[in-house]
Amino acid sequence: MFIQTEATPNPATLKFLPGRDVLAGSTREFRTLEEAAASPLAVALFGIPGVTGVFFGSDFVTVTKSGGEWQHLKPAILGAIMEHYLSGLPILAEGGPAETAGEEFFAPEDAETVATIKELLETRVRPAVAGDGGDITFRGFRDGVVYLTMKGSCSGCPSSTATLKHGIQNLLRHFLPDVQSVEAA
Repeated sequence: MFIQTEATPNPATLKFLPGRDVLAGSTREFRTLEEAAASPLAVALFGIPGVTGVFFGSDFVTVTKSGGEWQHLKPAILGAIMEHYLSGLPILAEGGPAETAGEEFFAPEDAETVATIKELLETRVRPAVAGDGGDITFRGFRDGVVYLTMKGSCSGCPSSTATLKHGIQNLLRHFLPDVQSVEAA
């Protein structure tokens, strides 16, 4: 098994590509060992000293570190991912706790605008963000402000504010005059 690695815009995260599906069609983020209990692979990765976050994309794993050098952490992470795939265990344990998605909020009269926001996020933003080892989800829309949640390498990334303010905000404002700004939720 050959696992590729890619740098992300966030120096505290590294993207691992096992050449297989990780979570086809969805994503999952683990920020603590307690949350990781839902995944044998996430538990193994949190067992490596210095690992503080794990994110599963459709075909990649993003790992966040608290400190230390990647050259020291990378071999242990590669080993844990390889061992997991060779074990045949599932990525998510059956009956494990489900990820709780926060409630979306928006006024009923904004439903058409929200549908367009979600479509633009899905078709134009999420693929680019996934390329950087992360994900973005819609949280709400109120008074012209779009609230989004950044996950994976995008969470805590130094350039995430620029991504939100200059990239996504400009895109949404171009297509939807009702959008005034974009904020992290």
